[in-house]
Amino acid sequence: MKLTILGGGGFRVPLVYGALLTDRGEGRVTEVVLHDLDDSRLQAVARVLAEQASTVDDAPTVTVSTSLDEALRGADFVFSAIRVGGLEGRANDERVALDEGVLGQETVGAGGIAYGLRTVPVAVDIAQRVARLAPDAWVINFTNPAGLVTEAMSRHLGDRVIGICDSPVGLGRRIARVLGADPREAWIDYVGLNHLGWVRGLRVAGRDELPRLLADPGLLGSFEEGKLFGADWLRSLGAIPNEYLHYYYFNREAVRAYQQAEKTRGAFLRDQQAHFYQQVRDPGVQALDVWNRTRAEREATYMAENRETAGAGERDADDLSGGYEKVALALMRAIARDERTTLILNVRNRGTLSVLDGDAVIEVPCFVDANGAHPVTVDPLPDHATGLVCVVKAVEREVLAAAESGSRATAVKAFALHPLVDSVNVARRLVEGYTAVHPGLAYLT
Repeated sequence: MKLTILGGGGFRVPLVYGALLTDRGEGRVTEVVLHDLDDSRLQAVARVLAEQASTVDDAPTVTVSTSLDEALRGADFVFSAIRVGGLEGRANDERVALDEGVLGQETVGAGGIAYGLRTVPVAVDIAQRVARLAPDAWVINFTNPAGLVTEAMSRHLGDRVIGICDSPVGLGRRIARVLGADPREAWIDYVGLNHLGWVRGLRVAGRDELPRLLADPGLLGSFEEGKLFGADWLRSLGAIPNEYLHYYYFNREAVRAYQQAEKTRGAFLRDQQAHFYQQVRDPGVQALDVWNRTRAEREATYMAENRETAGAGERDADDLSGGYEKVALALMRAIARDERTTLILNVRNRGTLSVLDGDAVIEVPCFVDANGAHPVTVDPLPDHATGLVCVVKAVEREVLAAAESGSRATAVKAFALHPLVDSVNVARRLVEGYTAVHPGLAYLT
């Protein structure tokens, strides 16, 4: 079985390959093709993968290609993790927004809109090529903003594109662990959009254990989200929000912290990864060791400004293990082998949330089998969450419309309607700022 990884020179590709190395038996991935526009990054990542596979018998073969069509042809699965504009683009997204006093995070607010505007046209081109060159392939999208990009691709691939994210997985795992439950045996009642969802229940043997967590301040304060949001706010919500909702619920504090930081997150990762790729060019170093050290630093500093604002302290060691690669592997296994499972995924709504239309991509538990991912019916969201989901989905639709039409006015509308921008004048200046620094937005006229 052939897996093509788009963005194959990306830093986190070894996580996906490492998961593949643990998979045995029939129907597993035997061939991996890494595609990237930067051949030097491809070669660096291929070195790390070769060292990962050095002690594994019958490891999947790895080839590299800078030709998208060549990489896609004959693929059974396509894993998309591209970054249009690179980390320099992300750093620019953050800085332009912060200069206007608004959040520049890569998936939330102004930064997410800018990233979406330059990514959607590329993602649509990929979807069209997949439909032509590998019509039977399943596309697993990890490219951010994941929900928005998945929806753009679904207009050409239908339900054969599925978005994944590690945030809901990590959240469910942490809640289960605090409650003394096995995450594999717990049903997580989670619903929303990508990076905009809430856990409303966690059932073990048919019993909802979330009320026990919400009633215990000690338990609530013992894990990442409890430290970020505070026990009082979580009890007020009656749910546990995805960590990215910290940008909404504590927006002013988050913006102030990011403005005062020595570097934005994008600038930190840009410099850190530039150092990694430079080190790996040295044939005398152990590429895998360098990658492991760099990854540990990356994970430990994740959302550091938010944790500092909340006084949350350092991340727990158990939270540094990632998770999206395990979701990707479980998804591929379920489809390729009909190994039925339940995963929280980004899929078309199809009536799951009545406030959104059927084509809107949402993030929700899904039953997965050989026919793909099937969203599970969920209870309606409370009014405050419904309002937020609806307005952010409306913004996503404006981003898609702007990307399709090239309309600068529609791009301004997308920024202005977002609750973390909330100013038409700021929206106009953001579009001016982003088009000045991003060649990929030259299509907006």
